[in-house]
Parts: sequence; structure tokens; C-alpha cells
Amino acid sequence: MVVNRDRDLAVNRTRNFDVNRRGYVTTNNNFRAGAFGGQRYTGIRNYQRQWHDRDWWRSHYDRIVFVNGGWYYWNAGYWYPAWGYDTEAYYPYDGPIYAYNGLAPDQVIADVQSQLQRDGYYDGPVDGVLGPMTQQAIADFQADNGLAVTSTIDEPTLATLGIS
Repeated sequence: MVVNRDRDLAVNRTRNFDVNRRGYVTTNNNFRAGAFGGQRYTGIRNYQRQWHDRDWWRSHYDRIVFVNGGWYYWNAGYWYPAWGYDTEAYYPYDGPIYAYNGLAPDQVIADVQSQLQRDGYYDGPVDGVLGPMTQQAIADFQADNGLAVTSTIDEPTLATLGIS
């Protein structure tokens, strides 16, 4: 059987984008509570959305990548959305993503999806998109393992998954 992985990946990403656009997922920045007080949550806790043009981003950050419809910049171990880099950019998840070994955000997400599948938390596609199914699987894993429930990829979650 021949599998067209590129087509399947595009279809899966489109489905995740459509789910997010319909408003089934909301994100917030309510990470200031006590559960997020540790140093390992600093990147999430201190995240502030900033809107700047492409020139500003290029002059302030030397590592910017295009992933899953949006531009992300690298800062202190996290990938953050580069709001305004491209006005047509779309972010299936619009918050920080902790990374390791210099990997791009979609590679980190795919690694997390694969491990969550092995652990029985995720049965969706391994597509590198931090969409609603992946966020729910992460939240379930975090809750079951006594972690602060961020529904995103943070340092404690990667460590507990055995990835970082």
C-alpha cells in the first residue's frame, strides 16, 4: 500500500486549522497563579503577545521560522509566535512552546504527539500541529502526572514524558 504522507500531513493540518478557526479552542494567558510559580514555567508565565512588523522581528531575533502557517521566534528555550511578522500568518496555537536540542516547534510537537500516542493519551495524527486534540492529550497527561495543567509543551511536561 502506498501512503502519501505529504498529502495526509496537509489534510491533518487543514483539519486542525479549521477546528481552531471555528472557535472550538480558546487560549488564554492565565499562567500567573501559584501552580506556575516555579522557574520552569517562566517562559509561559512571562509571555506577553507583541505585534511588530517583519523588520522589527528580524532586528531583534536571529532565529525565526515558518511553521504550520505562522512565524515563530526563538528566545530562552521557547518558541513564541512572531505576531505581525506576516499579517496573513495563522497560529493553530498562539502561545509559547518549550523546545530542546534546537528543534523547530513542529518537530517538538511531533515528538510529543508520538510519545503521548505510545503512552495512550493521544490517538490523533502525528502532524506537528498543537491543535485541540494534542492540547487535550497534553492536559490529560499533565493532570495524571501531577503537573500544572498548561495544555502546552513546557519544560516539566517534556521532562516527565522523557523527551528533553
